[in-house]
Amino acid sequence: MTKYKLMALDMDGTLLNEWSEISDENAIWIHKAQAAGVTVCFSTGRGFMSANPYAHQLQLVTPMITVNGSEVWSKPHELLKRTEMDVAMIAQLHQLAGEYPDAWFWAYTTEGIYNKEKWIGKQRKLEDYTWLKFGFHTENDKERAEITEELIKWDAFEITNSSIWNIELNPKGVNKAAAIQEVCKFLNIDISEVIAVGDSLNDIAAIQACGLGIAMGNAQQEVKDAADEITVTNNEDAIAAIIKKHIFGQ
Repeated sequence: MTKYKLMALDMDGTLLNEWSEISDENAIWIHKAQAAGVTVCFSTGRGFMSANPYAHQLQLVTPMITVNGSEVWSKPHELLKRTEMDVAMIAQLHQLAGEYPDAWFWAYTTEGIYNKEKWIGKQRKLEDYTWLKFGFHTENDKERAEITEELIKWDAFEITNSSIWNIELNPKGVNKAAAIQEVCKFLNIDISEVIAVGDSLNDIAAIQACGLGIAMGNAQQEVKDAADEITVTNNEDAIAAIIKKHIFGQ
């Protein structure tokens, strides 16, 4: 029997193919892993409302990690832990975004996502919301580097990404690895008994912290460099391949 008791799966670029679908093969083997006693947990930068339909599709009633770890759920709709972003920091980030008019920005709240085209209305204040994550998107490498350099100076954030074009910001200390540790406490298992799988910089902390860290074949190079193993791409039923190999020894 496998020594692994939990699989923490990134979604976009990992569990999901390029059409944002869970392949039949991945679904079949996730169900087999669960039947063998392995807990399958989403570990995603998505918010709960965006991730939950996929959990419903797989009939998962297991823990979920959303917004890069700012929210940890014991099961869908049952919150275990939430870490908020400071409102003053959101104000500063919004101001910084205004200095780069060609860049896109967005922010997660518990009510939904606000962005460059749809920011909060004049009738409400930043303090009226519970903020979870802020992000920038620009395909201008110079702009992205300048924004990142400025954010590093603030020394206030976990600075990651979920694509090569974006910058994702969570409060310092909030990342997928810390969230997986919370799930491990809840399940009464050790993080050495976890397989973490991902493709982007927001997956590196988890890949390094867990017992087995696996990078996707389509992962960013830094993620591959941090991983114990590299699997096939997200269009090649990678999760099924991992389960066959590391859960069932096939």
